[in-house]
Amino acid sequence: MIYNVSTDHDVAVKRLAELGNGTRLAIIRYLVNEGPEGVPVGQVQKALGVPPSTLSHHISRLVSAGLLRQERDSRTLYCHAEVMAIDALASYIRSACLCAEAV
Repeated sequence: MIYNVSTDHDVAVKRLAELGNGTRLAIIRYLVNEGPEGVPVGQVQKALGVPPSTLSHHISRLVSAGLLRQERDSRTLYCHAEVMAIDALASYIRSACLCAEAV
C-alpha cells in the first residue's frame, strides 16, 4: 500500500477546517453521541437550535469533507457521523505529531 502524505495532509486540512466552525463541530459531536443508527435532520435542528437553512449549509460542508453522510428513509433524511473518517483524522494528527517530535 502506498502512503500518500500529500493527499492525507490535504484531506486532514479540509476536515480540520470544517471542524473549526463551532456549529459544524457541534453537529458532529451530537451525531457521534447519538450513535451509528443516525439521526433525522429535524432532530439535529431541534437539539442544536440551528435554523434549517443554516443547518443545511453546515451539513453540506461536512458531507463534502467526508465527515458526515446522509441517507433517506421514505420521507425522513438521516444524518450519520462518518466515525471511521473522524478516527482517521485523529490518527493522522497523532502520527503527524509523533513524526514532528522525532525531528
